[in-house]
Amino acid sequence: MIRTQIYLTDRQRSKLSVIAKNTGKKQSEIIREAIDRLIDQSDQNQKQAVLREAAGIWKNRDDLPDFRTMRSEWDR
Repeated sequence: MIRTQIYLTDRQRSKLSVIAKNTGKKQSEIIREAIDRLIDQSDQNQKQAVLREAAGIWKNRDDLPDFRTMRSEWDR
């Protein structure tokens, strides 16, 4: 692990101390868990953004076959 120093507000430090006492964890462990959750959330948001950007990218293509016709032939 790499040691990193951060500045907390009085409120953040106080709340973090309460959480640490209630969970029996060290404050540094709680901070690392919070950072991991933020990273996971950011990764998920990035994936969703990519999917939103990709949605409908083929809607104006005129070089694709008529999928409704193809599907109706398959359903026979």
